[in-house]
Amino acid sequence: MIVAGQPQGRPTRPRDDRIKTEDVTATKGNEFADYYLKQDLLLGIFDEGFEKPSPIQEEAIPVALVGRDILARAKNGTGKTGAFLIPILERVDVSQDTPGAVVLVPTRELALQTAQVAKKLGRHLKGLEVMVSTGGTALKDDIMRLYQPVHVLVATPGRVLDLAEKGVAKLSGCKLLVLDEADKLLSREFTPLVEAIITRHLPKERQIMLFSATFPVAVKGFRDRFQRKAHEINLMDELTLRGITQFYAFVEESKKVHCLNTLFSKLQINQSIIFCNSVTRVELLAKKITELGYSCFYIHAKMPQSHRNRVFHDFRSGACRNLVSSDLFTRGIDIQAVNVVINFDFPKSSETYLHRVGRSGRFGHRGLAISMITFEDRFNLYRIEQELGTEIGPIPPSVDKDLYCA
Repeated sequence: MIVAGQPQGRPTRPRDDRIKTEDVTATKGNEFADYYLKQDLLLGIFDEGFEKPSPIQEEAIPVALVGRDILARAKNGTGKTGAFLIPILERVDVSQDTPGAVVLVPTRELALQTAQVAKKLGRHLKGLEVMVSTGGTALKDDIMRLYQPVHVLVATPGRVLDLAEKGVAKLSGCKLLVLDEADKLLSREFTPLVEAIITRHLPKERQIMLFSATFPVAVKGFRDRFQRKAHEINLMDELTLRGITQFYAFVEESKKVHCLNTLFSKLQINQSIIFCNSVTRVELLAKKITELGYSCFYIHAKMPQSHRNRVFHDFRSGACRNLVSSDLFTRGIDIQAVNVVINFDFPKSSETYLHRVGRSGRFGHRGLAISMITFEDRFNLYRIEQELGTEIGPIPPSVDKDLYCA
């Protein structure tokens, strides 16, 4: 198939013919070529199988290209990462040896994934250097790396601030700052770090772009203090992703493992992520699933960083069908093969529910979210339904596979 505006005679990824929902198809009909991007950047975009801009990309890319601040609210899995990386790669100056753009993210896993997308999109941009820097890795390696040219720095806030305070990460020429998963980055844990980076190390003339699925009060306060006439984008008519069917299973605590076993045997799972509310429960459940005879990895924040990286990489490459996780894994992690999410423990907040459920049905494909509800969870279920304006129905005896299988 020839895509309008696509350079011809180049191999591209196989076309993805899975059914997509309006989150990614309700566009204005723009093409990437309409944005007058560098030819080498267009090559990278098409090599990655991006056919046309998604709604968030259509709204954000042209505004970002002219240098305006952006406050964008869009659902997980709708192309947010491309919405800020494409303008960054278009505008960053590769003749400058110090970072021209910094992308702040809340977790190492999201940093690795975002940097990988940046490298792939920018693979034909001569001289482009993308660097990942996060806590949990050797500081001296990052220091040595920053003596070489770096144009795009994808990092967690604590590490960027540390490197900037040491005078190693020179950010005086950094004209672009992105906060991805901005609600988390502007929580009490990260806000002082983010503000210190901006006030002490960035130039006065800079562009700040915020992207997230939820915008609590802290985000609005940050906008008023640090952004200049930010262009606001809100593609969140309904908070949960279209294409994701949500059910609950009413179950006693002692019967949850049995219920999970039943789900495994009845559902057509491509890959699943199963969420628990504590590190201890993650490890215990992973052990139980393995004992039941199913392949299973687990991941949580208290694991050594190198172990987390390996698990994330292996699961993403399809080495295992099921992953048991704490909420470490809920933000922005894009594994398109995941078509089922199970809340073994029901989350405490609607925000956490939204981010968990957003792990299935990535980029407008269909997915299934099943929550196990105990007697104690029933009021929480009702509250989350009300806050998200969604309906979570009881699971039927059999689930139509067309609801969650391509």
